[in-house]
Amino acid sequence: MNIKSTVTSVSRCLPLLPLVVMESLEKQLVCPICLEVFTKPVVILPCQHNLCRKCANDVGSTLTSGGRFRCPSCRHEVVLDRHGVYGLQRNLLVENIIDMYRQGGTSTNPSVEVKVDHPMCDHHGDERINIYCLSCSVPTCSMCKVFGAHRDCEVAPLDAVFTTQKAELTDCISMLVGNNERIQAIISHLEETCRAVNENGGRQKSKVCETFDHLFAVLEEKKGEMTLRISTEQEEKLDYVRGLRRKYSEHVENAAKLLETAIQTLDESEMALFLQVTKPLIVEGTDTSHLDQLQHGYEDMGHFTADIERQRQALATVDFIRGVCVCVCVCVTLGANEHILSLEGISQRANMLASLLSLSVSHFSVVTVTHTLCRQRQ
Repeated sequence: MNIKSTVTSVSRCLPLLPLVVMESLEKQLVCPICLEVFTKPVVILPCQHNLCRKCANDVGSTLTSGGRFRCPSCRHEVVLDRHGVYGLQRNLLVENIIDMYRQGGTSTNPSVEVKVDHPMCDHHGDERINIYCLSCSVPTCSMCKVFGAHRDCEVAPLDAVFTTQKAELTDCISMLVGNNERIQAIISHLEETCRAVNENGGRQKSKVCETFDHLFAVLEEKKGEMTLRISTEQEEKLDYVRGLRRKYSEHVENAAKLLETAIQTLDESEMALFLQVTKPLIVEGTDTSHLDQLQHGYEDMGHFTADIERQRQALATVDFIRGVCVCVCVCVTLGANEHILSLEGISQRANMLASLLSLSVSHFSVVTVTHTLCRQRQ
């Protein structure tokens, strides 16, 4: 059974409440602004106090602090959204109680003559219902107790049971009002929790992105530094090979000229002249000592191999601290602690960054170069 149906059933008995109870109830239904019984619609504030919407609207129309005012009952600050006062929830339970109160006030007014119809027994038409069967939980008449279906049941005077159940119903009404306020407080807490989760999640995403952007920047810097080393040696080797190629090209040109001179010398018939020219030609033609040769594997650049296995393993273990979610009844209590990297993750990341920053030529696999020219150039 929902609250609306409960209130509907209770409304039939509320006019029977004594005057002192009605006066006590009236004090709970007075607006703290107009000091009158609430006028519908009634709105409920986040602090669980109520106002007439008209009174709340009057307060809202005089606001000068950007949609904020303080509850007149507890001074709690109320923040209005873009809908203003119309964004506040209506308290339907209080509105229904107001309707019942006004109906009860009319019924309890001594100046109004109320015609009371005494219900009669269905089995004994001439007998009024004047007792209550405790065993069957139904009102009945004395004849039913003496001769009828309730002769073996336990009964009590109707007025005694009426007084008891009226007190229970009054307590039930108070409990309904209190439960409604608690539920409204839980709803407000859940809405606030949703906003906090969204804000905290967005903030932590930004922090994680910033952390990884910093890591990417370190990696890019180290990549540029290491590729520059490779490019430097690459250009040095290319310059040396190109220079050696020029020397061999010049040697080929000189050899062609020497060959032409040698052929012409073969035609020399004068032996003295022939011998004077031949010796230098033979020496120059067989002398290649000034030409360098490349060592086998000179073109290999495999000694520039980065060793990042430790850093890769450290990156693979970066994670968050695992939090604990605490559930209480219908309300989930979410902590405001920030998600941060675990101590192990921080330590590993620090070691990884230190290793990256300290990477140097010693981290490459070194190939021994035995070429004479390379030893001289080193």
